[in-house]
Amino acid sequence: QVLLKESGGGLAQSGRSLRLSCVASGSIFSFNSMGWYRQAPGKERDLVAKITNDGSTTYADSVKGRFTISRDKERNTVYLQVNTLKPEDTAVYYCYVNVITLGAVAGVDDRSEFWGQGTLVTVSE
Repeated sequence: QVLLKESGGGLAQSGRSLRLSCVASGSIFSFNSMGWYRQAPGKERDLVAKITNDGSTTYADSVKGRFTISRDKERNTVYLQVNTLKPEDTAVYYCYVNVITLGAVAGVDDRSEFWGQGTLVTVSE
């Protein structure tokens, strides 16, 4: 299986910054992409940012210029630097990975998407 562990969430005032981290572990053969989604109370879960294996990045329009995604391949870690926070950024942030698992290589498991449990970011003001 593949496990994701997020950290770095918390309470921040508008205009401040946080750095979210996500470490992936388990039966991973290779990564296709890593990223972050968020879900605010009463709203759908939406893509925030992702980074593909070749380093290409994608951002939601609402966070462009404020959030930066990066990765450390050797540590199987993805980061989200969140700057100039706004109250509307308040949400549970979920790490995700799209991977080729050892099970997929062996032809016994076709799962590719895995999710963390989430880390709460609360922005005041």
